[in-house]
Amino acid sequence: MKNITMKNIENFKKYLQNEERAAATTEKYIRDISAFSVWLDGKEFDKGVVLAYKEYLIERYAPASVNSVLSSLNSFFRFMEWYDCHVKTLKIQRQIFAKSEKELTQAEYEKLLSAALRKNNRRLYYLMQTICSTGIRISELRYIDAAAVKNGQATIRCKGKMRIVLLPKQLCKMLKGYLKEQGITDGSVFRTKTGKPLDRSNIWKMLKALCESAGVSKDKVFPHNFRHLFARTYYSLQKDIVRLADILGHASVNTTRIYTMESGQIHRMQIQKLGLLRC
Repeated sequence: MKNITMKNIENFKKYLQNEERAAATTEKYIRDISAFSVWLDGKEFDKGVVLAYKEYLIERYAPASVNSVLSSLNSFFRFMEWYDCHVKTLKIQRQIFAKSEKELTQAEYEKLLSAALRKNNRRLYYLMQTICSTGIRISELRYIDAAAVKNGQATIRCKGKMRIVLLPKQLCKMLKGYLKEQGITDGSVFRTKTGKPLDRSNIWKMLKALCESAGVSKDKVFPHNFRHLFARTYYSLQKDIVRLADILGHASVNTTRIYTMESGQIHRMQIQKLGLLRC
Protein backbone atom coordinates (compact mmCIF):
# COMPACT_ATOMS: atom_id res chain seq x y z
CA MET A 1 0.00 0.00 0.00
CA LYS A 2 1.21 3.50 -0.84
CA ASN A 3 0.76 6.86 0.85
CA ILE A 4 1.11 10.38 -0.61
CA THR A 5 2.85 12.94 1.60
CA MET A 6 3.52 16.65 1.15
CA LYS A 7 7.22 15.79 0.92
CA ASN A 8 6.50 13.39 -1.98
CA ILE A 9 4.66 16.12 -3.84
CA GLU A 10 7.35 18.72 -3.14
CA ASN A 11 10.10 16.39 -4.35
CA PHE A 12 8.14 15.67 -7.52
CA LYS A 13 7.69 19.41 -8.10
CA LYS A 14 11.45 19.94 -7.79
CA TYR A 15 12.02 17.08 -10.23
CA LEU A 16 9.70 18.67 -12.82
CA GLN A 17 11.44 22.02 -12.41
CA ASN A 18 14.86 20.39 -12.84
CA GLU A 19 13.54 18.72 -15.99
CA GLU A 20 12.74 22.26 -17.19
CA ARG A 21 9.04 21.56 -17.60
CA ALA A 22 6.94 24.63 -18.32
CA ALA A 23 5.66 26.38 -15.19
CA ALA A 24 2.04 25.84 -16.28
CA THR A 25 2.70 22.11 -16.81
CA THR A 26 4.33 21.73 -13.40
CA GLU A 27 1.45 23.58 -11.74
CA LYS A 28 -1.08 21.37 -13.51
CA TYR A 29 0.67 18.12 -12.47
CA ILE A 30 0.89 19.21 -8.84
CA ARG A 31 -2.76 20.32 -8.86
CA ASP A 32 -3.88 16.90 -10.19
CA ILE A 33 -1.82 14.97 -7.65
CA SER A 34 -3.00 17.18 -4.80
CA ALA A 35 -6.63 16.60 -5.85
CA PHE A 36 -6.03 12.84 -5.76
CA SER A 37 -4.47 13.20 -2.31
CA VAL A 38 -7.51 15.14 -1.06
CA TRP A 39 -9.80 12.44 -2.49
CA LEU A 40 -7.79 9.79 -0.60
CA ASP A 41 -8.32 11.76 2.63
CA GLY A 42 -5.09 10.45 4.17
CA LYS A 43 -5.78 6.78 3.34
CA GLU A 44 -3.22 4.44 1.81
CA PHE A 45 -3.83 3.16 -1.69
CA ASP A 46 -2.94 0.55 -4.28
CA LYS A 47 -3.85 0.12 -7.96
CA GLY A 48 -7.39 -0.88 -7.05
CA VAL A 49 -7.91 2.46 -5.34
CA VAL A 50 -6.41 4.30 -8.33
CA LEU A 51 -8.85 2.47 -10.61
CA ALA A 52 -11.71 3.55 -8.33
CA TYR A 53 -10.49 7.15 -8.66
CA LYS A 54 -10.40 6.69 -12.42
CA GLU A 55 -14.10 5.70 -12.35
CA TYR A 56 -14.80 8.70 -10.12
CA LEU A 57 -13.23 10.96 -12.76
CA ILE A 58 -15.09 9.27 -15.64
CA GLU A 59 -18.45 10.01 -13.99
CA ARG A 60 -17.65 13.71 -13.67
CA TYR A 61 -15.37 14.82 -16.51
CA ALA A 62 -14.91 14.57 -20.26
CA PRO A 63 -12.64 11.73 -21.50
CA ALA A 64 -9.84 14.12 -22.51
CA SER A 65 -9.86 15.68 -19.04
CA VAL A 66 -9.78 12.23 -17.41
CA ASN A 67 -6.76 11.25 -19.51
CA SER A 68 -5.02 14.48 -18.62
CA VAL A 69 -5.35 13.75 -14.89
CA LEU A 70 -4.30 10.11 -15.33
CA SER A 71 -1.22 11.25 -17.23
CA SER A 72 -0.26 13.46 -14.27
CA LEU A 73 -0.75 10.62 -11.80
CA ASN A 74 1.19 8.12 -13.92
CA SER A 75 4.11 10.55 -14.15
CA PHE A 76 4.09 10.88 -10.37
CA PHE A 77 3.91 7.11 -9.91
CA ARG A 78 6.91 6.63 -12.22
CA PHE A 79 8.87 9.24 -10.26
CA MET A 80 8.05 7.40 -7.01
CA GLU A 81 8.81 4.05 -8.71
CA TRP A 82 5.28 2.89 -7.90
CA TYR A 83 4.99 1.14 -11.25
CA ASP A 84 2.28 -1.24 -10.00
CA CYS A 85 -0.09 1.77 -9.61
CA HIS A 86 0.16 2.83 -13.26
CA VAL A 87 -3.28 2.82 -14.99
CA LYS A 88 -4.27 2.95 -18.64
CA THR A 89 -5.80 6.07 -20.12
CA LEU A 90 -9.12 6.01 -21.96
CA LYS A 91 -9.14 5.25 -25.67
CA ILE A 92 -10.69 8.17 -27.53
CA GLN A 93 -11.48 8.05 -31.22
CA ARG A 94 -9.97 11.08 -32.93
CA GLN A 95 -12.60 13.56 -34.07
CA ILE A 96 -12.48 14.60 -37.72
CA PHE A 97 -14.23 17.91 -37.16
CA ALA A 98 -14.26 20.59 -34.49
CA LYS A 99 -17.22 21.75 -32.43
CA SER A 100 -18.64 24.87 -34.05
CA GLU A 101 -19.73 26.29 -30.69
CA LYS A 102 -16.07 26.42 -29.61
CA GLU A 103 -14.49 27.47 -32.91
CA LEU A 104 -13.64 31.13 -33.45
CA THR A 105 -14.44 32.15 -37.04
CA GLN A 106 -12.67 34.81 -39.04
CA ALA A 107 -15.85 36.90 -39.04
CA GLU A 108 -15.96 36.78 -35.22
CA TYR A 109 -12.26 37.66 -35.10
CA GLU A 110 -13.00 40.74 -37.22
CA LYS A 111 -15.80 41.70 -34.81
CA LEU A 112 -13.38 41.52 -31.89
CA LEU A 113 -10.89 43.75 -33.69
CA SER A 114 -13.61 46.32 -34.47
CA ALA A 115 -14.80 46.28 -30.86
CA ALA A 116 -11.24 46.86 -29.59
CA LEU A 117 -10.91 49.87 -31.87
CA ARG A 118 -14.27 51.28 -30.73
CA LYS A 119 -13.07 51.03 -27.14
CA ASN A 120 -9.77 52.63 -28.17
CA ASN A 121 -7.92 49.61 -26.77
CA ARG A 122 -5.05 49.62 -29.28
CA ARG A 123 -2.94 47.35 -27.10
CA LEU A 124 -5.51 44.56 -27.33
CA TYR A 125 -6.18 45.38 -30.99
CA TYR A 126 -2.53 44.80 -31.93
CA LEU A 127 -2.12 41.90 -29.50
CA MET A 128 -4.91 39.87 -31.13
CA GLN A 129 -3.45 40.51 -34.56
CA THR A 130 0.03 39.53 -33.41
CA ILE A 131 -1.11 36.12 -32.15
CA CYS A 132 -3.44 35.51 -35.08
CA SER A 133 -0.91 36.45 -37.79
CA THR A 134 1.99 34.45 -36.35
CA GLY A 135 0.34 31.50 -34.56
CA ILE A 136 2.44 31.94 -31.42
CA ARG A 137 1.36 30.65 -28.02
CA ILE A 138 0.17 33.15 -25.44
CA SER A 139 3.19 32.21 -23.30
CA GLU A 140 5.44 33.18 -26.23
CA LEU A 141 4.03 36.70 -26.57
CA ARG A 142 6.77 38.07 -24.31
CA TYR A 143 9.31 37.30 -27.04
CA ILE A 144 7.63 39.87 -29.27
CA ASP A 145 9.78 42.78 -28.15
CA ALA A 146 11.07 45.99 -29.69
CA ALA A 147 14.11 44.22 -31.17
CA ALA A 148 11.92 41.54 -32.79
CA VAL A 149 9.71 44.21 -34.38
CA LYS A 150 12.80 46.01 -35.71
CA ASN A 151 14.35 42.80 -37.12
CA GLY A 152 11.09 41.33 -38.42
CA GLN A 153 11.54 38.10 -36.51
CA ALA A 154 11.43 36.78 -32.97
CA THR A 155 13.51 34.05 -31.35
CA ILE A 156 11.11 31.90 -29.35
CA ARG A 157 12.33 29.67 -26.53
CA CYS A 158 9.66 27.28 -25.30
CA LYS A 159 9.60 23.77 -23.83
CA GLY A 160 13.36 23.39 -24.17
CA LYS A 161 13.30 24.25 -27.88
CA MET A 162 14.15 27.33 -29.87
CA ARG A 163 12.60 28.48 -33.14
CA ILE A 164 12.49 31.60 -35.27
CA VAL A 165 9.07 33.19 -35.88
CA LEU A 166 8.86 35.58 -38.83
CA LEU A 167 6.69 38.65 -38.33
CA PRO A 168 4.65 39.85 -41.34
CA LYS A 169 5.83 43.22 -42.71
CA GLN A 170 2.41 44.78 -42.19
CA LEU A 171 2.41 43.65 -38.54
CA CYS A 172 5.88 45.14 -38.00
CA LYS A 173 4.72 48.44 -39.49
CA MET A 174 1.72 48.56 -37.14
CA LEU A 175 3.76 47.60 -34.08
CA LYS A 176 6.47 50.17 -34.86
CA GLY A 177 3.77 52.84 -34.82
CA TYR A 178 2.39 51.48 -31.55
CA LEU A 179 5.86 51.39 -29.94
CA LYS A 180 6.50 55.01 -30.97
CA GLU A 181 3.08 56.05 -29.67
CA GLN A 182 3.74 54.36 -26.30
CA GLY A 183 7.34 55.55 -26.03
CA ILE A 184 8.66 51.97 -25.86
CA THR A 185 12.24 51.58 -27.08
CA ASP A 186 13.13 48.15 -25.71
CA GLY A 187 11.60 45.17 -23.96
CA SER A 188 8.20 43.58 -24.46
CA VAL A 189 5.71 45.26 -26.80
CA PHE A 190 2.68 44.20 -24.77
CA ARG A 191 3.09 45.23 -21.16
CA THR A 192 1.21 46.35 -18.08
CA LYS A 193 1.22 49.93 -16.79
CA THR A 194 4.16 48.98 -14.56
CA GLY A 195 6.18 47.76 -17.56
CA LYS A 196 5.88 44.01 -16.95
CA PRO A 197 4.95 41.73 -19.90
CA LEU A 198 1.23 40.91 -19.98
CA ASP A 199 0.51 37.42 -18.68
CA ARG A 200 -2.25 34.93 -19.51
CA SER A 201 -4.51 36.24 -16.74
CA ASN A 202 -4.27 39.87 -17.90
CA ILE A 203 -5.07 38.96 -21.50
CA TRP A 204 -7.90 36.58 -20.54
CA LYS A 205 -9.68 39.33 -18.58
CA MET A 206 -9.31 41.87 -21.41
CA LEU A 207 -10.70 39.45 -23.99
CA LYS A 208 -13.69 38.44 -21.87
CA ALA A 209 -14.52 42.10 -21.28
CA LEU A 210 -14.49 42.63 -25.05
CA CYS A 211 -16.93 39.82 -25.92
CA GLU A 212 -20.22 41.58 -25.10
CA SER A 213 -19.51 44.69 -27.16
CA ALA A 214 -18.24 42.51 -30.01
CA GLY A 215 -21.29 40.24 -29.95
CA VAL A 216 -19.12 37.12 -29.74
CA SER A 217 -19.70 34.21 -27.35
CA LYS A 218 -17.33 34.15 -24.37
CA ASP A 219 -16.94 30.40 -24.89
CA LYS A 220 -15.08 31.12 -28.13
CA VAL A 221 -12.82 33.91 -26.97
CA PHE A 222 -9.59 32.82 -25.34
CA PRO A 223 -5.98 33.37 -26.48
CA HIS A 224 -5.36 29.85 -27.79
CA ASN A 225 -8.30 30.12 -30.20
CA PHE A 226 -6.42 32.82 -32.16
CA ARG A 227 -3.60 30.28 -32.63
CA HIS A 228 -6.16 27.76 -33.88
CA LEU A 229 -7.58 30.31 -36.32
CA PHE A 230 -4.09 30.96 -37.69
CA ALA A 231 -3.51 27.21 -38.14
CA ARG A 232 -6.83 26.57 -39.92
CA THR A 233 -6.39 29.57 -42.20
CA TYR A 234 -2.79 28.65 -43.08
CA TYR A 235 -3.70 25.02 -43.78
CA SER A 236 -6.72 25.95 -45.92
CA LEU A 237 -4.38 27.92 -48.20
CA GLN A 238 -1.15 25.89 -48.15
CA LYS A 239 -2.28 22.31 -47.36
CA ASP A 240 1.15 21.65 -45.85
CA ILE A 241 0.70 20.18 -42.39
CA VAL A 242 4.41 19.38 -41.90
CA ARG A 243 5.41 22.99 -42.53
CA LEU A 244 2.58 24.17 -40.29
CA ALA A 245 3.81 21.91 -37.47
CA ASP A 246 7.24 23.59 -37.73
CA ILE A 247 5.69 27.06 -37.64
CA LEU A 248 3.59 26.23 -34.57
CA GLY A 249 6.50 24.56 -32.80
CA HIS A 250 4.85 21.13 -32.62
CA ALA A 251 7.03 18.05 -32.20
CA SER A 252 4.38 15.90 -33.89
CA VAL A 253 1.98 16.54 -36.78
CA ASN A 254 -0.62 14.60 -34.80
CA THR A 255 -0.89 17.63 -32.51
CA THR A 256 -1.14 19.91 -35.53
CA ARG A 257 -4.09 17.90 -36.92
CA ILE A 258 -6.15 19.00 -33.92
CA TYR A 259 -5.56 22.61 -34.94
CA THR A 260 -6.62 22.08 -38.55
CA MET A 261 -9.98 20.40 -37.93
CA GLU A 262 -12.84 22.06 -39.77
CA SER A 263 -16.24 22.62 -38.19
CA GLY A 264 -19.02 20.06 -38.50
CA GLN A 265 -20.90 22.40 -40.88
CA ILE A 266 -17.97 22.57 -43.29
CA HIS A 267 -17.52 18.82 -43.04
CA ARG A 268 -21.21 18.34 -43.90
CA MET A 269 -20.89 20.60 -46.94
CA GLN A 270 -17.84 18.69 -48.13
CA ILE A 271 -19.55 15.30 -48.05
CA GLN A 272 -22.67 16.72 -49.70
CA LYS A 273 -20.51 17.75 -52.66
CA LEU A 274 -19.57 14.11 -53.32
CA GLY A 275 -22.66 13.73 -55.48
CA LEU A 276 -23.56 10.29 -54.20
CA LEU A 277 -27.21 11.05 -53.36
CA ARG A 278 -30.22 11.19 -55.69
CA CYS A 279 -33.49 12.95 -54.84
